[in-house]
Amino acid sequence: MFRELHHQEAPLIICNVWDAASAVIAEKLGYKAIGTSSAAIATSLGKTDGQNICFDTLLAVVKQISEVTTLPLSADIEAGYADTPQEIVDNIAKLAKLGVVGINIEDSQLTNGRRSLVNKHDFSERLSQIKALLNGKNIEMFINARSDTYILDAATALPETIERISLYEDAGADGIFLPCLTAPSDISKIVAHCSLPLNIMCMPELASFDQLQQLGVKRISMGNFVYDNLLAHLENTLLSIKQQGSFEPLSLD
Repeated sequence: MFRELHHQEAPLIICNVWDAASAVIAEKLGYKAIGTSSAAIATSLGKTDGQNICFDTLLAVVKQISEVTTLPLSADIEAGYADTPQEIVDNIAKLAKLGVVGINIEDSQLTNGRRSLVNKHDFSERLSQIKALLNGKNIEMFINARSDTYILDAATALPETIERISLYEDAGADGIFLPCLTAPSDISKIVAHCSLPLNIMCMPELASFDQLQQLGVKRISMGNFVYDNLLAHLENTLLSIKQQGSFEPLSLD
Protein backbone atom coordinates (compact mmCIF):
# COMPACT_ATOMS: atom_id res chain seq x y z
CA MET A 1 0.00 0.00 0.00
CA PHE A 2 2.76 2.48 0.94
CA ARG A 3 4.55 2.01 -2.35
CA GLU A 4 1.32 2.56 -4.31
CA LEU A 5 0.72 5.87 -2.51
CA HIS A 6 3.77 7.23 -4.35
CA HIS A 7 2.20 6.59 -7.76
CA GLN A 8 -1.21 8.21 -7.39
CA GLU A 9 -2.17 11.39 -9.22
CA ALA A 10 -1.99 13.68 -6.20
CA PRO A 11 1.25 13.85 -4.19
CA LEU A 12 1.44 11.84 -0.99
CA ILE A 13 1.53 14.26 1.94
CA ILE A 14 3.68 12.70 4.65
CA CYS A 15 2.75 13.92 8.12
CA ASN A 16 6.02 13.99 10.03
CA VAL A 17 5.59 12.98 13.68
CA TRP A 18 7.83 12.71 16.72
CA ASP A 19 5.81 10.79 19.31
CA ALA A 20 2.67 8.74 19.85
CA ALA A 21 0.44 11.78 20.43
CA SER A 22 1.37 13.45 17.13
CA ALA A 23 0.81 10.14 15.31
CA VAL A 24 -2.67 9.81 16.81
CA ILE A 25 -3.57 13.31 15.62
CA ALA A 26 -2.27 12.58 12.11
CA GLU A 27 -4.46 9.51 11.81
CA LYS A 28 -7.47 11.32 13.29
CA LEU A 29 -7.15 14.05 10.64
CA GLY A 30 -7.06 11.59 7.76
CA TYR A 31 -3.43 11.63 6.65
CA LYS A 32 -2.59 8.56 4.59
CA ALA A 33 0.93 7.99 5.90
CA ILE A 34 3.31 9.24 8.55
CA GLY A 35 7.07 9.52 8.83
CA THR A 36 9.34 10.29 11.75
CA SER A 37 11.28 13.55 11.80
CA SER A 38 14.79 12.93 13.09
CA ALA A 39 15.21 16.61 13.95
CA ALA A 40 11.93 16.80 15.86
CA ILE A 41 12.68 13.63 17.82
CA ALA A 42 16.17 14.86 18.67
CA THR A 43 14.89 18.27 19.76
CA SER A 44 12.17 16.70 21.91
CA LEU A 45 14.93 14.80 23.73
CA GLY A 46 17.14 17.85 24.21
CA LYS A 47 19.54 16.94 21.40
CA THR A 48 20.41 18.37 18.00
CA ASP A 49 19.84 16.57 14.72
CA GLY A 50 22.61 14.42 13.24
CA GLN A 51 22.48 11.00 14.92
CA ASN A 52 22.98 12.56 18.35
CA ILE A 53 20.56 10.05 19.81
CA CYS A 54 21.39 6.35 19.75
CA PHE A 55 19.53 3.92 17.51
CA ASP A 56 17.92 2.18 20.49
CA THR A 57 16.35 5.50 21.46
CA LEU A 58 15.00 5.98 17.96
CA LEU A 59 13.71 2.41 18.03
CA ALA A 60 11.88 3.06 21.30
CA VAL A 61 10.19 6.17 19.87
CA VAL A 62 9.19 4.31 16.70
CA LYS A 63 7.76 1.49 18.83
CA GLN A 64 5.58 3.93 20.76
CA ILE A 65 4.34 5.44 17.49
CA SER A 66 3.67 2.07 15.85
CA GLU A 67 1.53 0.94 18.78
CA VAL A 68 -1.01 3.75 18.42
CA THR A 69 -1.56 3.98 14.66
CA THR A 70 -2.46 1.79 11.70
CA LEU A 71 -1.04 4.28 9.17
CA PRO A 72 1.92 3.28 6.98
CA LEU A 73 5.00 4.41 8.88
CA SER A 74 8.33 5.50 7.43
CA ALA A 75 11.38 6.08 9.64
CA ASP A 76 14.14 8.62 9.11
CA ILE A 77 17.34 6.70 9.87
CA GLU A 78 19.65 9.58 8.85
CA ALA A 79 22.92 7.89 7.76
CA GLY A 80 21.83 4.51 9.11
CA TYR A 81 23.13 4.70 12.69
CA ALA A 82 25.89 2.27 11.67
CA ASP A 83 29.11 2.03 9.69
CA THR A 84 28.51 -0.95 7.40
CA PRO A 85 25.66 -2.02 5.10
CA GLN A 86 25.14 -5.16 7.20
CA GLU A 87 24.79 -3.15 10.41
CA ILE A 88 22.41 -0.73 8.70
CA VAL A 89 20.28 -3.64 7.46
CA ASP A 90 20.26 -5.08 10.99
CA ASN A 91 18.81 -1.76 12.16
CA ILE A 92 16.27 -1.71 9.35
CA ALA A 93 15.22 -5.27 10.24
CA LYS A 94 14.46 -4.15 13.80
CA LEU A 95 12.29 -1.34 12.41
CA ALA A 96 10.53 -3.76 10.06
CA LYS A 97 9.55 -5.93 13.04
CA LEU A 98 7.71 -2.91 14.41
CA GLY A 99 5.76 -2.54 11.17
CA VAL A 100 7.87 0.19 9.54
CA VAL A 101 7.42 0.05 5.76
CA GLY A 102 9.82 2.76 4.58
CA ILE A 103 13.06 4.50 5.48
CA ASN A 104 14.90 7.68 4.58
CA ILE A 105 18.67 7.33 4.33
CA GLU A 106 20.91 10.28 3.45
CA ASP A 107 24.06 10.75 1.39
CA SER A 108 25.75 13.23 3.72
CA GLN A 109 27.63 13.03 6.98
CA LEU A 110 28.20 15.33 9.92
CA THR A 111 31.75 15.81 11.17
CA ASN A 112 32.32 18.25 14.04
CA GLY A 113 28.96 19.83 13.26
CA ARG A 114 29.76 20.33 9.58
CA ARG A 115 27.70 18.49 6.95
CA SER A 116 29.33 17.23 3.76
CA LEU A 117 28.30 14.95 0.92
CA VAL A 118 29.48 11.36 0.83
CA ASN A 119 31.15 10.29 -2.42
CA LYS A 120 28.25 9.49 -4.75
CA HIS A 121 29.76 6.23 -5.97
CA ASP A 122 30.42 5.05 -2.42
CA PHE A 123 26.87 5.88 -1.37
CA SER A 124 25.44 4.20 -4.45
CA GLU A 125 27.40 1.04 -3.66
CA ARG A 126 26.15 1.16 -0.09
CA LEU A 127 22.55 1.45 -1.30
CA SER A 128 23.06 -1.51 -3.62
CA GLN A 129 24.43 -3.65 -0.80
CA ILE A 130 21.60 -2.63 1.54
CA LYS A 131 19.02 -3.52 -1.11
CA ALA A 132 20.62 -6.91 -1.74
CA LEU A 133 20.81 -7.72 1.97
CA LEU A 134 17.18 -6.73 2.50
CA ASN A 135 16.12 -8.91 -0.41
CA GLY A 136 18.12 -11.77 1.09
CA LYS A 137 16.14 -11.39 4.32
CA ASN A 138 12.83 -11.04 2.41
CA ILE A 139 12.27 -7.62 3.99
CA GLU A 140 10.04 -5.37 1.90
CA MET A 141 11.14 -1.78 2.59
CA PHE A 142 10.62 1.43 0.60
CA ILE A 143 14.07 3.03 0.41
CA ASN A 144 13.79 6.78 0.04
CA ALA A 145 17.30 7.92 -0.87
CA ARG A 146 17.85 11.42 0.45
CA SER A 147 20.42 13.59 -1.29
CA ASP A 148 21.55 16.71 0.51
CA THR A 149 22.86 18.55 -2.53
CA TYR A 150 20.31 21.35 -2.15
CA ILE A 151 20.93 21.69 1.58
CA LEU A 152 24.62 22.33 0.97
CA ASP A 153 24.57 24.50 -2.17
CA ALA A 154 21.27 25.08 -3.92
CA ALA A 155 22.81 27.44 -6.50
CA THR A 156 24.98 24.73 -8.07
CA ALA A 157 23.09 21.59 -7.03
CA LEU A 158 21.20 20.68 -10.22
CA PRO A 159 23.84 18.81 -12.28
CA GLU A 160 25.25 17.01 -9.23
CA THR A 161 21.74 16.03 -8.16
CA ILE A 162 20.90 14.55 -11.56
CA GLU A 163 24.11 12.51 -11.52
CA ARG A 164 23.38 11.19 -8.05
CA ILE A 165 19.77 10.32 -8.89
CA SER A 166 20.91 8.20 -11.84
CA LEU A 167 23.33 6.27 -9.63
CA TYR A 168 20.82 5.80 -6.82
CA GLU A 169 18.17 4.57 -9.24
CA ASP A 170 20.58 1.94 -10.55
CA ALA A 171 21.43 0.95 -6.99
CA GLY A 172 17.81 0.07 -6.23
CA ALA A 173 16.38 3.12 -4.47
CA ASP A 174 12.58 3.31 -4.50
CA GLY A 175 12.28 7.07 -4.15
CA ILE A 176 14.40 10.23 -4.22
CA PHE A 177 14.21 12.83 -1.45
CA LEU A 178 15.67 16.32 -2.01
CA PRO A 179 15.27 18.60 1.02
CA CYS A 180 15.52 22.36 0.34
CA LEU A 181 14.66 21.96 -3.35
CA THR A 182 12.13 24.72 -4.10
CA ALA A 183 12.78 26.25 -7.55
CA PRO A 184 10.03 25.12 -9.98
CA SER A 185 12.48 25.09 -12.91
CA ASP A 186 14.83 22.73 -11.05
CA ILE A 187 11.95 20.53 -9.93
CA SER A 188 10.69 20.08 -13.49
CA LYS A 189 14.19 19.30 -14.81
CA ILE A 190 14.78 16.75 -12.06
CA VAL A 191 11.42 15.07 -12.65
CA ALA A 192 12.34 14.78 -16.34
CA HIS A 193 15.56 12.93 -15.40
CA CYS A 194 14.07 10.78 -12.64
CA SER A 195 11.91 7.71 -13.08
CA LEU A 196 11.46 7.34 -9.31
CA PRO A 197 8.90 9.24 -7.19
CA LEU A 198 10.35 12.64 -6.21
CA ASN A 199 9.96 13.71 -2.58
CA ILE A 200 10.49 17.32 -1.52
CA MET A 201 10.17 19.01 1.86
CA CYS A 202 8.32 21.93 3.39
CA MET A 203 10.17 25.21 2.93
CA PRO A 204 8.95 28.83 3.33
CA GLU A 205 9.10 29.57 -0.42
CA LEU A 206 7.73 26.21 -1.59
CA ALA A 207 4.91 26.25 -4.15
CA SER A 208 1.39 25.02 -3.34
CA PHE A 209 0.55 21.32 -3.41
CA ASP A 210 -1.44 21.81 -6.62
CA GLN A 211 1.51 23.48 -8.32
CA LEU A 212 3.89 20.76 -7.11
CA GLN A 213 1.55 18.12 -8.50
CA GLN A 214 1.64 19.82 -11.89
CA LEU A 215 5.45 19.76 -11.74
CA GLY A 216 5.40 16.00 -11.15
CA VAL A 217 6.23 15.81 -7.43
CA LYS A 218 4.95 12.60 -5.87
CA ARG A 219 5.66 13.02 -2.16
CA ILE A 220 5.77 16.07 0.12
CA SER A 221 7.22 15.96 3.64
CA MET A 222 6.81 18.37 6.54
CA GLY A 223 10.24 17.79 8.07
CA ASN A 224 10.60 19.41 11.48
CA PHE A 225 8.64 22.56 10.56
CA VAL A 226 5.39 21.48 12.26
CA TYR A 227 7.22 20.61 15.47
CA ASP A 228 9.13 23.91 15.41
CA ASN A 229 5.85 25.75 14.88
CA LEU A 230 4.35 23.95 17.87
CA LEU A 231 7.32 24.92 20.07
CA ALA A 232 7.00 28.55 18.98
CA HIS A 233 3.32 28.55 20.00
CA LEU A 234 4.23 26.93 23.32
CA GLU A 235 6.86 29.57 24.03
CA ASN A 236 4.43 32.38 23.20
CA THR A 237 1.74 30.85 25.44
CA LEU A 238 4.10 30.40 28.39
CA LEU A 239 5.35 33.96 27.95
CA SER A 240 1.78 35.30 27.92
CA ILE A 241 0.95 33.41 31.11
CA LYS A 242 3.99 34.91 32.81
CA GLN A 243 3.30 38.45 31.56
CA GLN A 244 -0.45 38.44 32.34
CA GLY A 245 -0.13 36.74 35.69
CA SER A 246 -3.01 34.40 34.90
CA PHE A 247 -3.97 31.38 32.81
CA GLU A 248 -6.25 33.44 30.59
CA PRO A 249 -4.04 32.69 27.52
CA LEU A 250 -5.10 29.05 27.83
CA SER A 251 -8.80 29.95 27.40
CA LEU A 252 -9.83 27.43 30.06
CA ASP A 253 -13.48 28.54 30.28
